[in-house]
Amino acid sequence: MGDLDLTELLLGRGCTEKGGFESLSGDLAQFSMAPARDLAGVLGLTELEGLQLSAAFALGRRVETARVEPRPQMQSSEAIFRYLRPAIRGVQKERFFVLLLDGKHRLLRQEIVSEGTLTTSLVHPREVFRPAIREAAAAVVVAHNHPSGDPEPSPEDLEVTRRLLRTGKLVGIPLLDHVVMGEATWVSLRSRMAFP
Repeated sequence: MGDLDLTELLLGRGCTEKGGFESLSGDLAQFSMAPARDLAGVLGLTELEGLQLSAAFALGRRVETARVEPRPQMQSSEAIFRYLRPAIRGVQKERFFVLLLDGKHRLLRQEIVSEGTLTTSLVHPREVFRPAIREAAAAVVVAHNHPSGDPEPSPEDLEVTRRLLRTGKLVGIPLLDHVVMGEATWVSLRSRMAFP
Protein backbone atom coordinates (compact mmCIF):
# COMPACT_ATOMS: atom_id res chain seq x y z
CA MET A 1 0.00 0.00 0.00
CA GLY A 2 1.17 3.48 -0.79
CA ASP A 3 1.15 6.51 1.49
CA LEU A 4 -2.15 7.78 0.07
CA ASP A 5 -3.78 4.36 0.42
CA LEU A 6 -2.69 4.11 4.05
CA THR A 7 -3.94 7.63 4.77
CA GLU A 8 -7.32 6.82 3.19
CA LEU A 9 -7.54 3.68 5.29
CA LEU A 10 -6.64 5.58 8.46
CA LEU A 11 -9.12 8.39 7.90
CA GLY A 12 -11.84 6.17 6.47
CA ARG A 13 -12.49 8.08 3.28
CA GLY A 14 -11.07 8.77 -0.14
CA CYS A 15 -8.28 11.30 0.34
CA THR A 16 -7.17 11.67 -3.22
CA GLU A 17 -10.21 13.82 -3.94
CA LYS A 18 -8.78 16.54 -1.69
CA GLY A 19 -6.22 18.87 -3.19
CA GLY A 20 -3.22 18.65 -0.87
CA PHE A 21 -2.87 14.89 -0.44
CA GLU A 22 -0.59 14.36 -3.40
CA SER A 23 2.10 16.29 -1.52
CA LEU A 24 1.78 13.89 1.42
CA SER A 25 3.81 11.24 -0.37
CA GLY A 26 6.37 13.82 -1.47
CA ASP A 27 7.95 14.45 1.93
CA LEU A 28 6.37 12.15 4.46
CA ALA A 29 9.10 12.74 7.06
CA GLN A 30 8.45 16.49 7.01
CA PHE A 31 4.70 16.02 7.41
CA SER A 32 5.25 13.55 10.26
CA MET A 33 6.72 16.33 12.41
CA ALA A 34 4.04 18.93 11.61
CA PRO A 35 1.44 19.87 14.24
CA ALA A 36 -2.07 18.50 13.65
CA ARG A 37 -3.38 22.01 12.87
CA ASP A 38 -0.82 22.45 10.07
CA LEU A 39 -1.60 19.03 8.65
CA ALA A 40 -5.27 19.92 8.48
CA GLY A 41 -4.58 23.24 6.76
CA VAL A 42 -2.01 22.07 4.20
CA LEU A 43 -3.70 18.80 3.33
CA GLY A 44 -7.29 20.00 3.42
CA LEU A 45 -8.29 17.84 6.38
CA THR A 46 -10.80 18.48 9.09
CA GLU A 47 -9.35 19.21 12.51
CA LEU A 48 -10.20 15.68 13.69
CA GLU A 49 -8.54 14.12 10.63
CA GLY A 50 -5.43 16.21 11.25
CA LEU A 51 -5.34 14.89 14.82
CA GLN A 52 -5.79 11.30 13.60
CA LEU A 53 -2.94 11.62 11.11
CA SER A 54 -0.71 13.30 13.71
CA ALA A 55 -1.47 10.49 16.18
CA ALA A 56 -0.56 7.88 13.53
CA PHE A 57 2.78 9.61 12.95
CA ALA A 58 3.43 9.76 16.71
CA LEU A 59 2.70 6.03 17.07
CA GLY A 60 5.04 5.28 14.19
CA ARG A 61 7.84 7.23 15.91
CA ARG A 62 7.26 5.35 19.15
CA VAL A 63 7.41 1.99 17.41
CA GLU A 64 10.60 3.02 15.64
CA THR A 65 12.32 4.11 18.83
CA ALA A 66 11.01 1.31 21.05
CA ARG A 67 13.72 -1.06 22.11
CA VAL A 68 12.90 -4.69 22.48
CA GLU A 69 14.81 -6.06 25.43
CA PRO A 70 16.88 -9.01 24.30
CA ARG A 71 15.93 -12.23 25.97
CA PRO A 72 18.67 -13.45 28.29
CA GLN A 73 20.83 -16.33 27.11
CA MET A 74 21.12 -19.30 29.43
CA GLN A 75 24.38 -20.78 28.22
CA SER A 76 26.09 -21.32 31.56
CA SER A 77 25.15 -22.44 35.04
CA GLU A 78 26.36 -19.07 36.32
CA ALA A 79 23.93 -17.22 34.01
CA ILE A 80 21.11 -19.46 35.23
CA PHE A 81 22.01 -18.88 38.89
CA ARG A 82 22.28 -15.10 38.44
CA TYR A 83 18.94 -14.99 36.63
CA LEU A 84 17.06 -17.05 39.24
CA ARG A 85 18.80 -15.81 42.40
CA PRO A 86 16.29 -13.00 43.07
CA ALA A 87 13.45 -15.55 42.86
CA ILE A 88 14.93 -17.73 45.62
CA ARG A 89 16.32 -15.10 47.97
CA GLY A 90 14.74 -15.57 51.38
CA VAL A 91 12.51 -18.46 50.25
CA GLN A 92 12.23 -21.15 52.91
CA LYS A 93 10.88 -23.88 50.62
CA GLU A 94 12.40 -25.63 47.67
CA ARG A 95 11.22 -24.21 44.36
CA PHE A 96 11.73 -26.17 41.17
CA PHE A 97 12.01 -24.03 38.03
CA VAL A 98 11.95 -24.93 34.37
CA LEU A 99 13.43 -22.45 31.89
CA LEU A 100 12.10 -22.87 28.37
CA LEU A 101 14.71 -22.00 25.75
CA ASP A 102 14.73 -21.30 22.03
CA GLY A 103 17.23 -22.74 19.56
CA LYS A 104 19.90 -20.20 20.60
CA HIS A 105 19.37 -20.94 24.30
CA ARG A 106 17.57 -17.65 24.90
CA LEU A 107 14.85 -17.64 27.52
CA LEU A 108 11.32 -18.01 26.20
CA ARG A 109 9.66 -18.32 29.58
CA GLN A 110 10.21 -19.45 33.16
CA GLU A 111 7.82 -21.50 35.26
CA ILE A 112 7.80 -22.77 38.82
CA VAL A 113 6.66 -26.36 38.40
CA SER A 114 6.85 -27.40 42.04
CA GLU A 115 7.12 -25.86 45.48
CA GLY A 116 8.04 -28.23 48.26
CA THR A 117 9.01 -28.35 51.91
CA LEU A 118 12.13 -27.23 53.70
CA THR A 119 14.10 -30.15 52.32
CA THR A 120 12.29 -31.64 49.33
CA SER A 121 10.54 -30.62 46.16
CA LEU A 122 8.69 -33.35 44.36
CA VAL A 123 8.71 -33.00 40.59
CA HIS A 124 7.53 -35.28 37.83
CA PRO A 125 8.86 -35.13 34.25
CA ARG A 126 5.38 -34.36 32.88
CA GLU A 127 5.30 -31.13 34.94
CA VAL A 128 8.64 -30.08 33.46
CA PHE A 129 7.98 -31.01 29.84
CA ARG A 130 4.29 -30.05 29.56
CA PRO A 131 5.04 -26.30 29.24
CA ALA A 132 8.07 -27.07 27.04
CA ILE A 133 5.91 -29.00 24.59
CA ARG A 134 3.13 -26.39 24.72
CA GLU A 135 5.59 -23.55 23.98
CA ALA A 136 7.57 -25.55 21.38
CA ALA A 137 10.78 -25.01 23.34
CA ALA A 138 13.99 -26.22 21.71
CA ALA A 139 15.54 -27.15 25.06
CA VAL A 140 15.02 -26.79 28.80
CA VAL A 141 17.09 -26.06 31.86
CA VAL A 142 15.84 -26.93 35.32
CA ALA A 143 16.95 -25.47 38.60
CA HIS A 144 15.94 -25.63 42.21
CA ASN A 145 17.08 -24.09 45.45
CA HIS A 146 18.23 -25.65 48.70
CA PRO A 147 16.89 -23.41 51.48
CA SER A 148 19.72 -24.62 53.72
CA GLY A 149 22.08 -22.60 51.53
CA ASP A 150 24.20 -25.66 50.66
CA PRO A 151 23.87 -26.47 46.94
CA GLU A 152 25.41 -29.95 47.22
CA PRO A 153 23.05 -32.24 45.24
CA SER A 154 21.17 -34.96 47.08
CA PRO A 155 20.75 -38.51 45.73
CA GLU A 156 17.14 -37.53 44.89
CA ASP A 157 18.44 -34.57 42.84
CA LEU A 158 20.60 -36.94 40.82
CA GLU A 159 17.73 -39.38 40.27
CA VAL A 160 15.31 -36.64 39.16
CA THR A 161 17.95 -35.41 36.73
CA ARG A 162 18.37 -38.91 35.24
CA ARG A 163 14.60 -39.17 34.74
CA LEU A 164 14.44 -35.74 33.12
CA LEU A 165 17.34 -36.60 30.81
CA ARG A 166 15.53 -39.76 29.66
CA THR A 167 12.24 -37.92 29.17
CA GLY A 168 13.91 -35.07 27.28
CA LYS A 169 15.50 -37.54 24.92
CA LEU A 170 12.17 -39.29 24.42
CA VAL A 171 10.21 -36.11 23.60
CA GLY A 172 13.01 -34.45 21.63
CA ILE A 173 13.50 -31.51 24.00
CA PRO A 174 16.92 -31.91 25.59
CA LEU A 175 17.66 -31.08 29.19
CA LEU A 176 20.75 -28.87 29.06
CA ASP A 177 21.46 -28.62 32.78
CA HIS A 178 20.06 -28.96 36.27
CA VAL A 179 21.36 -26.24 38.55
CA VAL A 180 21.10 -26.67 42.31
CA MET A 181 21.22 -23.27 43.97
CA GLY A 182 22.35 -22.32 47.42
CA GLU A 183 22.46 -18.91 49.05
CA ALA A 184 25.55 -17.62 47.28
CA THR A 185 26.73 -20.48 45.11
CA TRP A 186 25.45 -23.27 42.89
CA VAL A 187 26.24 -26.69 41.47
CA SER A 188 25.74 -27.66 37.84
CA LEU A 189 24.72 -31.30 37.56
CA ARG A 190 25.90 -31.23 33.95
CA SER A 191 29.41 -31.01 35.35
CA ARG A 192 28.77 -33.95 37.72
CA MET A 193 26.83 -36.36 35.48
CA ALA A 194 26.97 -37.73 31.96
CA PHE A 195 24.71 -35.48 29.89
CA PRO A 196 24.22 -36.47 26.24
